[in-house]
Amino acid sequence: MTVDILTIQNLKKSFGEKEVLRGLDLTVPQNSIFGFVGRNGAGKTTAMKSVLGLLRADEGEIFVAGEKVVFGQTATNRHVGYLPDVPEFYPFMTPREYLRLCGESLGMNRAAIRKKSDELLSLVGLSDETHRIRGFSRGMKQRLGIAQTLLASPKLLICDEPTSALDPIGRKEILDILLSVREQTTVLFSTHILSDVERICTDVALLNEGRIALQGKVDCLKEAGRTEAFTVEASGNEQADALARAFSNVTERRGETLVFAGGEKEFLAVLRFIAENGISVRRAERMEPSLESLFLEVVAK
Repeated sequence: MTVDILTIQNLKKSFGEKEVLRGLDLTVPQNSIFGFVGRNGAGKTTAMKSVLGLLRADEGEIFVAGEKVVFGQTATNRHVGYLPDVPEFYPFMTPREYLRLCGESLGMNRAAIRKKSDELLSLVGLSDETHRIRGFSRGMKQRLGIAQTLLASPKLLICDEPTSALDPIGRKEILDILLSVREQTTVLFSTHILSDVERICTDVALLNEGRIALQGKVDCLKEAGRTEAFTVEASGNEQADALARAFSNVTERRGETLVFAGGEKEFLAVLRFIAENGISVRRAERMEPSLESLFLEVVAK
């Protein structure tokens, strides 16, 4: 039986005359890695701050681990770890000093702080780091931020755009860490980078115009969006011309690349023609659905 760690029902929030959330409904399954996707300014951060009890909702209810979130009363936050898009630290501290301060503020004893700090700093790749935080790169600060949020063993880890300003190596490091903590907690992270979601997420919700336009398992959504089509990139215009003349199911041509309608049978027929007639091609592949194509379709409606 699937248990939802986070439930949002009919959440509405406006700032002046601007409606940001217009009846947001969202469920996050326990031990999932959940991608919360939307364009910049779509309301992802507003929703997350509402979950944390930092914003008063105009309408709607939020439940974390079965407990109702109440604005200004942060009892439910004992279940939550939160990493903002730009985490701030005391720059004069080392990572271990900072985690010790956080552990003491949580009421942990020294032995527990030391043990947990060792585990978490190893997890995020900072176990040998003795420099002051002031010299850390943004990626290192994000990794330390994840360690900090996991210190109290939260049931839900919320990350707001954790990879948006990182280089490819930094993004990979953060995604690998989030993937590795799935057995310990549920991960909810907001992003507009769809490739990040496809890489590690089990579930996803697409936010558009203040509402969830699409939600479900990543694999199921991609399968539902599957189209019967494939592409062939020829090695020259003459080769592409030969293919275009031979097949009536060419639906689009972009230079030397042809898009064909059809499934496995049609794909094999084109490959057979290529082999029998010595057609030189650079690439031939089935067109797989992507979250990007689904998102663009949703936004365009």
